[in-house]
Amino acid sequence: MTNEEIIEKAREEIRLRGLSPDTEKEDLNDTRTLARYYNDRPLEVLNEPELRAFLLHLIEKGRKAGTVNRYNSSFRFVFGAVLERNLNYQMIPRRRIHRELPHIMSRNEIVKFLSCIDNLRDRAIFETIYGAGLRLSEAAHLRVQDIDSEAMRLFVYQGKCGKDRYTLLSQRNLDVLREYWREYRPNHPEGYLFYTKKGKEYGITDRAIQDAFYKYRKRAGLSDEFTVHTLRHCFATHLLENGVEVCRIKQLLGHTHIQSTTFYLHLLNFDGTIKSPLDTLPQKRGRKPKVKADA
Repeated sequence: MTNEEIIEKAREEIRLRGLSPDTEKEDLNDTRTLARYYNDRPLEVLNEPELRAFLLHLIEKGRKAGTVNRYNSSFRFVFGAVLERNLNYQMIPRRRIHRELPHIMSRNEIVKFLSCIDNLRDRAIFETIYGAGLRLSEAAHLRVQDIDSEAMRLFVYQGKCGKDRYTLLSQRNLDVLREYWREYRPNHPEGYLFYTKKGKEYGITDRAIQDAFYKYRKRAGLSDEFTVHTLRHCFATHLLENGVEVCRIKQLLGHTHIQSTTFYLHLLNFDGTIKSPLDTLPQKRGRKPKVKADA
């Protein structure tokens, strides 16, 4: 098979399994990148040493462990499902991921960020992301029919891994969305709520939301370490600080594993009421430790 035939066969296999469009896009793009790296040599002649060399190349380029593992998974799928090759996974192991604590905005920083937004559409987008804990792509693909004002909830259609879920719709969020609706009157054929300057038939892109975030972040004088995804982290952390149960937050975020949600426990701010066990020990009078005199 030619490389394009392999890629088309991979597309068929992905759709047969009902995987998400994002997964299809990533797997096919990763496969094309591998082919270009080896000057479009036939993919079917590549073996573990070539795959290993490419993954090491990504690491040398500074790609994150999660990105390297994504490429690894793409190759395992294509070589297994399409080329029917049983790869030696010991030669192309997955990288261990060290998950660093994300940077979190304080509530005052959230207020400062939102107060700098002078565009109604952008304010509606970012208040929705923070108020409902949405991922970037989920906000971009939010539809008019996903807003349930009677039950005060948002429906997230085909989120990460193709999972549907409900999340929060606050009154403030509903008010700004209604204001946005009256002003912009979105009528995308698929019902997408947010659109670009090109016209109502063009749904907003992830990149457009990112660019808007960077603009307002700079205007607010906030750290460059904050990203759009920071708003989702803040949603989870601030709910925990408000006493919401971890299992409930797991449902709102759409996490598959509870460990993904309990991770936010590490981000809770101390309010000064927790005492160290050292301070709870009974005081015992005794001789003071000797301090050595200077020689």
